[in-house]
Amino acid sequence: MASKTSILRLGIFIFIGTAFLVTAIFLIGDKDSMFTESYNVKAYFNTIEGLRKGAAVRLSGINVGNVSSISIVDDSTGRVEVLMRLSADVKRFIKSDTRATIETEGLVGNKVIILLISSTNAPPVENFGVIQGVDPLGFGKIVEETQSTIEFTKQMTRDLSEIVARVNRGEGSIGKFLTRDEFYYNANSLLLTTDTSLSSITQKLDTISLVVSSLLLGTQSIVSNVDRVVLEIDNIVHDVEQGKGLLGAFLKDSSNLDKNFGMVLNNIIKITEDTKIGAEKFSENMEALKRNWLFKTYFEQRGFYDKTPYEKVLERFIRDVEDKILILDKKIIELEKLKKLENKQSSSN
Repeated sequence: MASKTSILRLGIFIFIGTAFLVTAIFLIGDKDSMFTESYNVKAYFNTIEGLRKGAAVRLSGINVGNVSSISIVDDSTGRVEVLMRLSADVKRFIKSDTRATIETEGLVGNKVIILLISSTNAPPVENFGVIQGVDPLGFGKIVEETQSTIEFTKQMTRDLSEIVARVNRGEGSIGKFLTRDEFYYNANSLLLTTDTSLSSITQKLDTISLVVSSLLLGTQSIVSNVDRVVLEIDNIVHDVEQGKGLLGAFLKDSSNLDKNFGMVLNNIIKITEDTKIGAEKFSENMEALKRNWLFKTYFEQRGFYDKTPYEKVLERFIRDVEDKILILDKKIIELEKLKKLENKQSSSN
């Protein structure tokens, strides 16, 4: 009888010891940091999407603690308070603007809290202080947006199928173009006409190139003629001042020559003025050529943009012609002075 009592006591003792051991294992497993110095912070969420007590808390991918408690705030907001027990080593990284987000491990894994450090200038959070909680993106919302995208894709597919069917039936502009032969022949004729027009434009552009070359040569000729006229006038003025030549002799002794030299001087002035007028007209034509859209397009189609080189060449020639016009003005003034001197000599005689 005593032996049975001892066996019963031993069984009860083993049962109680086993229960205590299992309970201790669960408690220690739930508080894996109970033997290390800890640091507690709070975060508030509108929803936690299945986050559980004991879930891991990570900072930069490293487990730094776990969720110690989850409770609903006793106010009208219905927010959820999540208390996190963190290792004291990470306390220096936790600031008032640190954010806590709830994410999922894998596609359908456990929920974990990820701590995101925003800045280093924010004030630190004390023990049981509050950090910012970011509500997770719910799976239901993802499914809702996915369904909306699928519906939109289906609608686009139906619309595209309807368009293709109408084209196959020859409806609409595209359908008529693809199914009716006359549209094909008209398009082919249009392409042939376009090709002919482009060939004609190319020929005209080649003609324009010849015109431009001729104008540039004409500019050089105008400048050369002006230089020659100016040189002749300089020689005449020099001879007159030295008393050489017919006009010089006339001004020295008007009795030696008749009145026809006045007409000669007038003719020289007229030739000079005509040369000036011709140079001015040519300068105006060059300016018009520079601004003409057809010539401008011709040069731009050959790879020139903005201020094309041909414009710079034309401007240089225009400046040369304008300089020659100024020189001719001065020479005309000198000839007019000679004419007045000749008239004075004639009246005195």
